[in-house]
Amino acid sequence: MLVTMGGMKKNGEWKTYDFVPFGMLRKQWQTVVLRLIRRKLSDREKKQVQSRLQKAYSENGEGFYVYAPKQKGNVKRQLGYIGRYMRRPAIAVSRIEAYDGETVTFRYRDKTDGEEKTETIPVEEFIGRLIRHIPDENFKTIRYYGVYSRRIKSLCKKLVSEWQKAARRWIVKAKRILKRRTWSERVQEQTGKPPCCPKCESYYEYKGEACLEDGRLKVKYAVCSTSKACLERMIRDVTGVQETKGGQEKEKAAERAA
Repeated sequence: MLVTMGGMKKNGEWKTYDFVPFGMLRKQWQTVVLRLIRRKLSDREKKQVQSRLQKAYSENGEGFYVYAPKQKGNVKRQLGYIGRYMRRPAIAVSRIEAYDGETVTFRYRDKTDGEEKTETIPVEEFIGRLIRHIPDENFKTIRYYGVYSRRIKSLCKKLVSEWQKAARRWIVKAKRILKRRTWSERVQEQTGKPPCCPKCESYYEYKGEACLEDGRLKVKYAVCSTSKACLERMIRDVTGVQETKGGQEKEKAAERAA
């Protein structure tokens, strides 16, 4: 049995579930088993075994044994474990140690104490134990329900498609809101005014920026060589530090171009 770790509520909220009620599961399994036994018996047989059935119920107050431990962690290992039960025999051939024509010796792991044990039984009994696990003809070993159900598969695809369209529109809208603002937009947001020259009231144009690095102002970015030369000249005027010969040549070239 595979149980999801949660589900979606009607209001769209995700509800997490991390518990299988083992006590209730054991009691329900006990009720189902005893009910099936009674259903297969005649009235006369019921009278003969009624006391034993009642004893089986009263002496097992917690219900019949159910092997249903919590399994978390390695999902691939769990899927492989379940897949082997659906596609392979109940016992692997490697567990059969001996066969002499009359008896079969095989190994198995006892789930009560977790130890590996060996058992030798007649061939007929071994076959009887084995064929119990063979599904009946046309028996479905895999069943789907909820959003995986074949009955509503087309509806679920339609709902998922509509959700993807809405999510895509939301993502596009979010990108527009969160897109990077330009330099002039940032200045106007901080000062409340557009970046204009106080004398001629012309708009400033972003040409680059200088940042403090290792205690010195350095050109971080410039849109062109002329802009870089102007920034280097401004750094020299502010700090009084002479730039390299190459920087001075660039400055002179910028002045000639101006």
